[in-house]
Amino acid sequence: MTTAPLRFLHAHATHPQPELALELVWAQLASQGASSMNATLGWCYLTEELAEGASTILAGLRERLPHVAWVGGVGSGILATGVEYIDEPALAVMLCNLPGSDFRVFHGRQPLAAIHPLHGHQGQVWRAHTALVHADGHSPDLPELIQELAERTETGFLFGGVSAGQSQSLHLAVDPHAHSSSPDAEDAPPGGVWQGGVSGVAFSDQVRLVTRVTQGCEPIGPQRQVTAAHRNVIYELDGLPALNCLLKDLGVPVTVSESDWQRDALPKVRATLVGLSDEGSNLLSHGQHFAADTRVRHLVGIDPSRYGVAISDLVASGMQLAFCQRHVAAARKDLVRICAEIREEFDPSERPGSAPVGAIYVSCAGRGGPHFGAPHAEMEIIAHALGDIPLVGFFASGEIARHHLYGYTGVLTVFGG
Repeated sequence: MTTAPLRFLHAHATHPQPELALELVWAQLASQGASSMNATLGWCYLTEELAEGASTILAGLRERLPHVAWVGGVGSGILATGVEYIDEPALAVMLCNLPGSDFRVFHGRQPLAAIHPLHGHQGQVWRAHTALVHADGHSPDLPELIQELAERTETGFLFGGVSAGQSQSLHLAVDPHAHSSSPDAEDAPPGGVWQGGVSGVAFSDQVRLVTRVTQGCEPIGPQRQVTAAHRNVIYELDGLPALNCLLKDLGVPVTVSESDWQRDALPKVRATLVGLSDEGSNLLSHGQHFAADTRVRHLVGIDPSRYGVAISDLVASGMQLAFCQRHVAAARKDLVRICAEIREEFDPSERPGSAPVGAIYVSCAGRGGPHFGAPHAEMEIIAHALGDIPLVGFFASGEIARHHLYGYTGVLTVFGG
């Protein structure tokens, strides 16, 4: 039996009424042949202005496409090919015809397992290779939960983000064909709309995926090693006082007067972030930009009496660190870089017949058009690099890649046909 070519469709619209937003999106999908494409998996992202209507929207999608499994979430803004919706009620939907044997939806009542028994196939199992994850940021111990999820995949690689909403951090997950492993599955929230915990979709090794992380930050000093720290305060870098290292990288004299500190040094310190990676992992890639395992964290304070620097993460001796700054030029340059790397992964001269056919992009709520210099600029960069392929996503309150929870990043995942 010949497998149908992998195909993606997407649509997006803005309207304050959930039902009408859905009607506008469905009209676009129907015109592209959604009813006849044998879709199996769908993504649904909506802005927090439509969060109250999430159940209505998902119910409408399930009514129109009863055999499709759905995942998604709420963002402070949402994304589609070439466009960003921020501070307005908007909806983005994408469909694909991925074989049902190549993915598994998971949520609070149907957890992700490393090995799934195949129903009707005695002794055969399905293995999670990688997974798209949507999370509620209010969940306790979220970083540990993400680490645990990653360990349930063969690659240890997750991608996704934390739902963003002032009042509700909703995420969506429902599979009409699933066999629940929970005895109280009937207690699941109506319509597949979840609060708390995580949900998403795991993929088998038959699905071609390429993921890259863009930090949008530029190192302003050399790579350093943490040699003394307690909890979130770093006291020594490369055996030297951490505060002195920070001031040196910022070009500020260590012996600075109080007036000069307030006028010159303090604004520079406030504009500085920290790139951090675990002991044994790479902080920089090619010596120029942060590697994928690097997490960018806020610099939250200093301890002048002990020459300490406090950051918004736990730190241990042996970790690698570099001070950095965010700005438009660095953000644009790094996004162009990851797009170029993804495009190379689909180079027809290297991989005949391989082409990008759909994409998911999760960007930080602190990024978006304004951070890139113009409305829609972030999405326009991606569209220019990858072409007019279907893409949806959202602006998150935290981004997920590998087994880490990030901030101020973009996580771009492209499906290959």
